[in-house]
Amino acid sequence: MNILILGSGGREHTFAYKISQSNRCEKLFVAPGNAGTEAIATNVELKVTDFEAVKKCVVENNIEMVVVGPEDPLVHGIADYFAETSALKNVMLIGPSKRGALLEGSKQRAKEFMMQHNIPTAAYESFTAESLEAGKAFLEKLNPPYVLKADGLAAGKGVLILKDLEEAKQELENMLAHSKFGEASSKVVIEEFLDGIELSVFVLTDGKNYKILPTAKDYKRIGEGDTGLNTGGMGAISPVPFADEVLMKKIEDRIVKPTVNGLSKENIDYKGFVFIGLIKVNDEPFVIEYNVRMGDPETEVVLPRIKTDLVALFEATYNQTLNNITIEIDERAATTVMLVSGGYPEDYEKGKEISGLENVEGSIVFHAGTKSENGKILSNGGRVMAVTSLDDDFRKALKKSYQNIEKLNFDRMQYRSDIGFDL
Repeated sequence: MNILILGSGGREHTFAYKISQSNRCEKLFVAPGNAGTEAIATNVELKVTDFEAVKKCVVENNIEMVVVGPEDPLVHGIADYFAETSALKNVMLIGPSKRGALLEGSKQRAKEFMMQHNIPTAAYESFTAESLEAGKAFLEKLNPPYVLKADGLAAGKGVLILKDLEEAKQELENMLAHSKFGEASSKVVIEEFLDGIELSVFVLTDGKNYKILPTAKDYKRIGEGDTGLNTGGMGAISPVPFADEVLMKKIEDRIVKPTVNGLSKENIDYKGFVFIGLIKVNDEPFVIEYNVRMGDPETEVVLPRIKTDLVALFEATYNQTLNNITIEIDERAATTVMLVSGGYPEDYEKGKEISGLENVEGSIVFHAGTKSENGKILSNGGRVMAVTSLDDDFRKALKKSYQNIEKLNFDRMQYRSDIGFDL
C-alpha cells in the first residue's frame, strides 16, 4: 500500500525508517519531511494543518494509510476530517479523534479525565485572567516549588517550575494577563510539585485493546546535569533501567488500563499512541501529562527496538484487532543524542552545512531539522539530528553514539555529553 507520514522531525524520519522496511509498504510519502526522509521516501511540500492540501495529496497518490506524527493536526481534528470526508473515510488514519486529542490539547481536560477515572496524578486547580487573584492565593497554600502549566499547546515549552513564591505569582500574571504563551496560556493549571524520577510509557491503542511499547526516559534541559532552559528534548534512553516488573505492573494496572477503559467508556474514537509522562515518587507512579502521539526524541529509541512490522501493527490498530498481534521487542538498549544549533532553544541560525554523515558506522542518524540543497545537507531547525545506537546496555550504546558524533560537524553544533547521567 501507499503510506503518508505527516511531519518533519526526527520522530517522522524514524517512522519512515521503520515503515520503509515493511513489505506491506509500496510507496512512502512524508509531508513535509526533511533531508533524512528524502533519502528513503518522497517528500511532499505541505502544511500538516492544511487538511485540504493533505486530502489532495492522499487522493492524487492513492494513499491508503496516514500516520500523523505531531500533535497539531490531531488537536485540530484531522481524524474527524478524514472520517467525515467521503474521499478519505476508508483511509487508515493513525491518530485519535479531536475529542481524544484533547488529552494533550488541554491540560485541564487531561486532569479532569484522570480524576474521573481514578488515575494517580498531582492535585491541581486551574485559573483564567478573571481568577488571577484566586490563582495567587492558591499558590500561597502550596509548598515550593510551584508548577504552572499553560492549558493549551505551547510546543513543549508551556510548563514552568519555580522555587520562589513571588516569582511564581509574577509568572502566573505574565501567562494569564500578558499572554506569555499566547492563546495557550489563557488558562493555567497550577499543580502540586511531585518529587521523583521521570519516565515515559508509550501505549498503542485501538480504543479497546492496547500494547505497551518499550519505556524511555528523555532529557529536556539544554545544559549538562539537567540545567538551563527547557527544550524539545536533548536525548533519550530505552529501556528505563529502574522500570522493573513491579513498577511496570503498577503502571499497567493503575494507569494504562484505566486510561484505555476511560476512552472506551466515554466512547472516544482513539486509534493511535498515548504517550504517558510519568514520575516515580517513592516507588509509586503518578501521571504528569498525556500526549496523544509519540514523543521526540523518545521515538528514536523506542521504534528501533520494535521488531514487529510497524505497518501490520498500524493495520491492527485501525481495525481494532490489536489483541491478535504480538509485539516482538529487541532486548538491547537504545540511546539517542540530539545535535542542536548554537543558541537553541533561543535564537539560532539555520542553513549550516552538515559534514561527516558518510563516516557514521554502527549508529543510525535520524534527521530532525535538516534540508537538502544543491547536493548539500543543511541545518534547518533548532534540533538538527539525533544519533541513535543499540547495544547490550545503555552505556555501551551511548559510547557508540558519542564516537559517531565526533565524526559529524556543522557550525556551532551543540549536544549534551551526559545523557543517562542520573541512571
